[in-house]
Amino acid sequence: MPNTQRRTVELLGQPVEYELRRSSDATEPRIDVDIHGITVVVPESDEIHPEELLKENAVWVVEKKEKYDTYREKIPEREYEEGAVFPYLGEEREIVVERRPSSGVTENTLRLARHHVEDTSVKRALETLYRRKARETFEERAEYYAEQMGVEYEKIEVRNQRTKWGSCSTTGTLGLNWRLMMAPQEIVDYIVIHELAHLREPNHTDAFWSLVAEHDPNYEEHSRWLEENSTRLVFSDEDL
Repeated sequence: MPNTQRRTVELLGQPVEYELRRSSDATEPRIDVDIHGITVVVPESDEIHPEELLKENAVWVVEKKEKYDTYREKIPEREYEEGAVFPYLGEEREIVVERRPSSGVTENTLRLARHHVEDTSVKRALETLYRRKARETFEERAEYYAEQMGVEYEKIEVRNQRTKWGSCSTTGTLGLNWRLMMAPQEIVDYIVIHELAHLREPNHTDAFWSLVAEHDPNYEEHSRWLEENSTRLVFSDEDL
């Protein structure tokens, strides 16, 4: 499990909060800025000074932070009740609660099993449905693209990460965020391709992006969509 700490640094004359995360999956230090905030990820063994890294990239970090602060204002107000709508693979679907053996998805609805809702809540039953469908979808897409790309992965873990859509460990484990199931299918595929590409190219080199482009020619558009629309993938206030 990654070791995480909350810290504050002064960038361009203003105090900025960030999260320091030491991760065994990281091969080099990096700065992530997204809808959730700023995260400095460093390899567990590295003696990295995160404040120096942030100050060296202060202009970029502050600009990205301000952009995401604006995006945060667009976070939808979710309602966890029958009749509410949630995005599923990019399409809005209505929540229906009914007596059925298990929850499922149809063209226009998210159909929750009444017994599950009564035992927990609409919110919990809905999250469980997303997670189950995420595993089915991620495994199917990863198997397809791994064959296309000539790579092999060890396993898939459906993750609950706040600040990351996907990861690929040095042992071949793909970690994919279940909230991607709220995004369009092509965005799911982009993240799967991106992480599989790390099995051949660990870092974001030109060779890495060439491999991604070979299997997702519109990857830049998909990356931009994810950046600009990440608020649409916020499931609840607990995500923030």
